[in-house]
Amino acid sequence: MTETTLLTIGQLARRSGVPVRTIRFWSDEGVLPETERSTGNYRRYDARAVARLDLVRTLRELGLGLDDVRLVLERRRSVEDVAAAHVQAIDSQIRTLRTQRAVCTLLARGAPSPRKAALMNDLARLSATERQQLIDEFVDSAFAGTDPDAPGAGIAGAMRTMPAELPDEPTTEQVEAWVELAELVTDPSFRARVREMATTGSEPGAAEPLVDPAAVIEHAGAAVTAGVAPGSAEGQAVLHRLISPELDPAGRDELAAATATFTDRRVERYWQLLGILNGWEPRPPSVPAFEWL
Repeated sequence: MTETTLLTIGQLARRSGVPVRTIRFWSDEGVLPETERSTGNYRRYDARAVARLDLVRTLRELGLGLDDVRLVLERRRSVEDVAAAHVQAIDSQIRTLRTQRAVCTLLARGAPSPRKAALMNDLARLSATERQQLIDEFVDSAFAGTDPDAPGAGIAGAMRTMPAELPDEPTTEQVEAWVELAELVTDPSFRARVREMATTGSEPGAAEPLVDPAAVIEHAGAAVTAGVAPGSAEGQAVLHRLISPELDPAGRDELAAATATFTDRRVERYWQLLGILNGWEPRPPSVPAFEWL
């Protein structure tokens, strides 16, 4: 095709593979103006229009809107800038699709409860910022009015500084963990339990534990694993490694009450779910050791 050769819209469509209707629409929108009109008022296009059509088609196939295409053609925005912005949009769509795929995988395993189905649906639509807000709202609600600097109130600070973020490419296990976490943090009884821990941990003297937590995990944990009954002679021997045999009944009651306050499988599960989401190395549960104590 020479510089002076003019094509009709039908010839341009056959040459490019772009439908006549599409070329006409792009021409009407100003992104592919005809070179001239014939005496019969038919559109005609020259070689530069052919090259322009190839560029418009390429940009449209990449998903760019006509406004962005127009800016590129008018040289008011570079192809590089438009492509970079489009890459970000594509990345966002890919993350959303991966999340939706993981959610669909869960749904395909069987019929979940209506509650879980609703949570999965919400999760698939929530942005990363909105997912973070879910955790922030839980923390704000559970710890409202408590002193984050009080001795023993570290649970509040820990929950505030360990956000749960769904990865860009979540595994089915991670989506499952997020659904469970969403159920947990929206449960009023769980919020009340965490608040009880926070307020008790803020009381005077709460900074000094009545028993060494590491020792409980070591000795009581071993007893749990070995199936040692707490009330047995062997169990009493383990207990005396943790507390003095001379501790009076009032002291034992105080220790039992304090241990019960800070022992909750749901709270431990919260940290386990965060671990799944953030790829932390799994740790053995510690709650059974404190329940044994």
